[in-house]
Amino acid sequence: MSPRRRGFRFTPLHLAGWLFADMLLVLALVSMGDRGDPLAAQAATRPSPSASSASSADAEPSPEPSPTPSGPRSVERKPVKVHVTAAVGDTARMVKQLRAATARYEGRTAAFVLTFGQAVEPSDGQAYARDINRSLRKARPGMFDDATTRPFWNGGTSGAADLEIYFYTR
Repeated sequence: MSPRRRGFRFTPLHLAGWLFADMLLVLALVSMGDRGDPLAAQAATRPSPSASSASSADAEPSPEPSPTPSGPRSVERKPVKVHVTAAVGDTARMVKQLRAATARYEGRTAAFVLTFGQAVEPSDGQAYARDINRSLRKARPGMFDDATTRPFWNGGTSGAADLEIYFYTR
């Protein structure tokens, strides 16, 4: 007796995936069609020269005002790199070196800081990096109050750290 071969039965469930994909495509096209032309909007907001200013030959065009930034602030792509060498537990020296290294960035706000503590053991390097991060807030409280800090380990001799400071854009 040969096994009976069942034919493929079509069910409406097979159309669910195609229906979803088609609806997504239609919604994407509708949302793109709903937006205005940005170049036309810019041209409409520019003031047209008045007849009186067009007739005077020595009238100089007024300079365009510089745009004021709007929206959320962003983070600079290039970090400021700092190297600190202070004995483990010597917080006063850490603060002094960090204050000197960040003096030229006074008035700026750090977004996040990656600290690579140097030590033979990874746990010692991360502990040193945590000490450096605590010293950052003591050295420049306004600059590093809200900064996110991450301690990392970098092999090498104990008592040194490399910092990568990412500031917010101005």
